Amino acid sequence: MSKGRVRNAIRALRLAEGMTQQELAAAVGATRQTVIAIEAGKYAPSLELAFRIARTFNQPFEAVFQFDPSG
Repeated sequence: MSKGRVRNAIRALRLAEGMTQQELAAAVGATRQTVIAIEAGKYAPSLELAFRIARTFNQPFEAVFQFDPSG
């Protein structure tokens, strides 16, 4: 039985803004390594960090993060 997976649109949003991983990390108070792991789907951020990321892109939470139950 699969537990599901959190998917995100961070990389696409970041590139559309012309923002580097380091710039995003600084904007949300995380490390570049954390941003890399989140983008790659290897790490699900805390809710607080996830909301900070969505706010940085001026997007609703659901536009940045999606839960895939079949994941």
